[in-house]
This record gives sequence, C-alpha cells and structure tokens, in this order.
Amino acid sequence: MAHRIAVIGGDGIGPEVTAEALKVVRAAGVQIDTVDFDLGGARYLRDGEILSDTTLDQLRDFQAILLGAVGTPDVPPGVIERGLLLKMRFELDLYINQRPFIGTAPGGTEPHDFVVIRENTEGPYVGEGGVLRKGTPHEVATQGSVNTRMGAERAIRYAFELAMNRRRYVTLVHKTNVLTFAGDLWQRAFNDVAAEYPQVSTAYNHVDAACIYFVQDPHRYDVIVTDNLFGDILTDLGGAVSGGIGLASSANLNPARTGPSMFEPVHGSAPDIVGTGKANPTAAVLSAALMLDFLGETPAADRIRAACAEPGTGSTTEIGDRLAAAVAV
Repeated sequence: MAHRIAVIGGDGIGPEVTAEALKVVRAAGVQIDTVDFDLGGARYLRDGEILSDTTLDQLRDFQAILLGAVGTPDVPPGVIERGLLLKMRFELDLYINQRPFIGTAPGGTEPHDFVVIRENTEGPYVGEGGVLRKGTPHEVATQGSVNTRMGAERAIRYAFELAMNRRRYVTLVHKTNVLTFAGDLWQRAFNDVAAEYPQVSTAYNHVDAACIYFVQDPHRYDVIVTDNLFGDILTDLGGAVSGGIGLASSANLNPARTGPSMFEPVHGSAPDIVGTGKANPTAAVLSAALMLDFLGETPAADRIRAACAEPGTGSTTEIGDRLAAAVAV
C-alpha cells in the first residue's frame, strides 16, 4: 500500500526542493500518496494561520511529514519557529532529532561518517522563563533549561540502539562542569543506559571541546547524543564540516510511532534565490531518504543516498532529474 505523506513545501525555495525530493522518491519505486498543506510565513501573512489545532489533527493521520523550509523576512523571528516547527515537535512528540554527517572536512583528506542525536523536546526550547521591567535600564530576562530524566534517557537509549547497527561507539556531549544540575542528570542517565549495552564503547566531551574536534578530527565520532540547544549548534557545525549546511538533512522522529515523524532539510528558505534554479535539492532528497528509512523502505533509501554521493552540478530541476534517473527502477 502507498505511504500517506503530508507535504509542507513552505516558503522560499522550500516548494522547489520538496518537489524534486518527491520526484526522486517516486522514481525509486516507492508508492506514496501526498497531500499538500499550505503553511509557513506566506500563509501567516495572508490570514494569520500558523498551525491551528484543526490542521495539527489532520497531520496526525499521516505516516510522515515532508517539509521544505519555512520563514520569510516579513515575519518577526520566532513566530513561525515556535508556532509551527516547535509546536509540531512538542505536540507530535518528535523527541529525536537525527542528523547524519558524511563528508570530508575542509583541509581534510579522509571522509567521516557520524550522526548526531539531539534531544528535541526539552531544554530552553520549551519556553520556560520570563522578563521583568522590559524596556527599562533594569530589565531582567530569564530562560531556563528544562530537562527530565525521561526525556534524556529516551534520547540516550535511541542513540545506543542506533550505535548497535553502526560502529558501536557513543559520545555524550554536554557541559557537566558548569551546568551541574542538567549535566549531572544527563551524565547519570547516560551511565545507566551504557551499562545495558556492554558491547558499545562510550566517551564524554564538553561541548566546546566537541566543536574543536568536529573541525580537527571528526573521524573520532560515530554516534553523538546531546541536549536540545547543544545539538542545535553542533549540527550546524557538522554541516559546515561535511560539505556545507546546504547539503544537511534531518529527521524529527517519534520512535514510538504514536504520530507522524517529520523530515526536513536544514538550509532554510533562502528567499534571495527563489525561482533562479540555484537551490540545490540534495538536502531535501536526503531528508526524504531518512523518511524512507523510517517507513521501512531502506533499499530505496540506500539507492538515493548512493546517488546523492556522486558529485554533480546543475539547476534545481536538473539535479533532481539526474538523481531520479540514477535511482529509477
């Protein structure tokens, strides 16, 4: 039976790269039924809709969500991010953000292959905090990091399960020497889960040290697990040392499958190149491959990744056509 996919093309180059990703998926022989949802900055400017509860309930009926990019310069920062992206993460319990990085760091000669597992529903992103005396010289702003044992442990356990099918090496990244409460919770949860996986080797890095290693020696990593904020920063750096953030894919996963998971490239909406054919759809295509993995279509996903690994240039549609031809069955 065909997989039911909700498609949010979004803003800027989002619809362009999403169209190519769907083209490649279909060429790979995977049957999908898609329904388009008009969401993003342009929709918000038109009628104020970001993500209503009615639309959210409609999304729950799908197996997966493929998102292109959202955001426009005319919408204040945070409106779409919190109202659409974070709302989906929280309401659909997309508690794993998985980002693979395969490439060669600038100045390097040997390719690396590692994946970052970012806890996706806690940390500063939950919105705990507030402001006092706003707009005065004595303004005070607080922004707390919310960490639960359940949230940390389920992300850590997912990382260990993933490592069992890779090189069996998991690194915890945090800042335990300064964030003594959150860091302690993460470290104890990590140690407890690690004891259940004696086949997996482990390590710990402070986040600032990890940033150095990402640049100097990314080959040391296999699976990294970290909290929401550190994961956000580290994965952008991971993209930069793996061919550029414009090629980075991501999966926002609900491993319990109590609702759909969401897959998106992380390059943004790039409104300055809309309609020029300059947008590289590879990140969107690789995000679709992650979607196929989650849907049990791994052979097709592997063919797509192999095709994307072959260098090539061209317009948005030309790259999509080349990839589609390479995976055609």
